[in-house]
Amino acid sequence: MPTPKRDIKDSLFTFLFKQPEYTRALYLQLHPEDTKVTDEDFKLVTLENVLVIGQHNDIGIQVRDRLIFLVEAQSTFSENIPLRMLMYLASTYKEYVEDHKLSLYREKRVSIPRPELYVVYTYVVYTGEKKNVPDTLCLSDLYDGAGDVEVNVKVLRDDGSGDILDQYIEFSQIFDRQVKEYGRTQKAMDETLRICLERGILKPFLESRRKEVVDIMTTLFDQRQVWDIELYNVAKEKFQEGYQEGYQEKFQEGFQEGKQEARAELVKNMLKKVSVADISALTGIPLDEVERLANS
Repeated sequence: MPTPKRDIKDSLFTFLFKQPEYTRALYLQLHPEDTKVTDEDFKLVTLENVLVIGQHNDIGIQVRDRLIFLVEAQSTFSENIPLRMLMYLASTYKEYVEDHKLSLYREKRVSIPRPELYVVYTYVVYTGEKKNVPDTLCLSDLYDGAGDVEVNVKVLRDDGSGDILDQYIEFSQIFDRQVKEYGRTQKAMDETLRICLERGILKPFLESRRKEVVDIMTTLFDQRQVWDIELYNVAKEKFQEGYQEGYQEKFQEGFQEGKQEARAELVKNMLKKVSVADISALTGIPLDEVERLANS
């Protein structure tokens, strides 16, 4: 099975599902009827990295005439995923046409892989938290009125089967719970691994690739910590400016306002190097909120 063409820091999601045995297990969970599939039928396809300064959390697989894209929803569930998928499809089909030297201007019809699009839902629902996520996300939900283009993305959740994707979702939920309890610390990582190994969740993978898993989790912690520190410092500076201008009586309100200003300032600075989608994926701020901050 070929490896992807780009050198990108993997998230645990891509690191796991790029391993041939787990790629196959994932595909068979989606298509249990395809019992005759072989390792030679699989090809990992290149996706444009939406996390230019972060980690790659999307995977593309071509299995014979199927083109399967999966996106892991991180930090916040974005309804803009169908648009991302459309962009992935366009990029991947362009590469496919070039690699196979297909002519789009002749009368003869070309043949391309048929797409299957999925987003993996890994959120833990805490007390008082409610997330209404449909079973399918549609591109048409992003524009007003009728349109000629539709993209449907199926939402994958833990269905209790214990298959490889379910185990990954369980791992992610355990990880989120430990971070909520212990913060982004070594303790949270150790507890995540301990609990998963005790329960047999991704056990062969975690036992054989423990160092790589810890490195990936540490990188994720480092990225979030840098964002939080920078956001706090800018927010504090903004508040102090407001305090000196005579808004002492509005301490709490002023700090919150300062934090919003800090987000806007930091977003605008980041936009000098990366895209709106990159910022949303890295920081966990919803895409529409990033766009609002960028235009404020």
